[in-house]
Amino acid sequence: MTNSEGPSLKPALGRFGVWTGEPATPDQAVEIEKLGYGTVWVGASPAADLAFVEPILEKTETLQVATGIVNIWTADADEVAESYHRIEKAFPGRFLLGVGVGHPEHTQEYTKPYQALVDYLDKLDAAKVPTSRMVVAALGPKVLKLAAQRSAGAHPYLTTPVHTGQARELLGPTVLIAPEHKVVLTDDAEKAREIGRGTVDFYLGLSNYVNNWKRLGFTEEDLERPGSDRFIDAVVAYGSPDEIAARLSEHLAAGADHVAIQVLGGGDELLSTLEELAGPLDLKAAD
Repeated sequence: MTNSEGPSLKPALGRFGVWTGEPATPDQAVEIEKLGYGTVWVGASPAADLAFVEPILEKTETLQVATGIVNIWTADADEVAESYHRIEKAFPGRFLLGVGVGHPEHTQEYTKPYQALVDYLDKLDAAKVPTSRMVVAALGPKVLKLAAQRSAGAHPYLTTPVHTGQARELLGPTVLIAPEHKVVLTDDAEKAREIGRGTVDFYLGLSNYVNNWKRLGFTEEDLERPGSDRFIDAVVAYGSPDEIAARLSEHLAAGADHVAIQVLGGGDELLSTLEELAGPLDLKAAD
């Protein structure tokens, strides 16, 4: 199945959303919606039952929930499809299913990942999960093209505005591009880099990420643990709220439709950081 839907059918996620590892609580989601963020993304390879979704949607009015991402190796496609239809029936048009292949170094069954992803998407198609309500985790050109052909678009993780621009040039205007970007709300560069390195370190051991960063022009030296300042500064935005907002907006200028913001520094920082950023990001808070 090929995605031939026009830009008017791109999922309406808002310009900015929030990316969390564990699901945001329903109460947090209410506050996130009030601040004007359009979507909450949930990572950490959620289980196929997607049981966390309805409690968030029940307490909010327009907020979208997206998975970033369901791991094809750990979440059965048929069960995921059943979960999608359950959520869609209760909350039409408010759930976006993000799927991806995870990391080869951390999955024993990781063989021929591209074909495995194609097979998984085939199962979702057979179960009538609409392409317009799916996105695919994508970094390199081959999977970016697959995301464009088989879903609404791509959800790149741990990338830069340069990658966003390359993806837009490759995929054209009608495909959704929704990158994630990490932020630390501090003017202390060393503190921000320390926090950023704590999160990014895991990914410096993963070939798919390292290869992507090399395509973006980072060197072996940049990507040796713990990562060069140049590299960390490219994938973790910090500074004042205005400076962070400007960095995040570079993705939009490069062609992104939506940017998923991951707040680093601990759970206590989530809502306070998002509140500080809402004004500079020109979000319209709910009355």
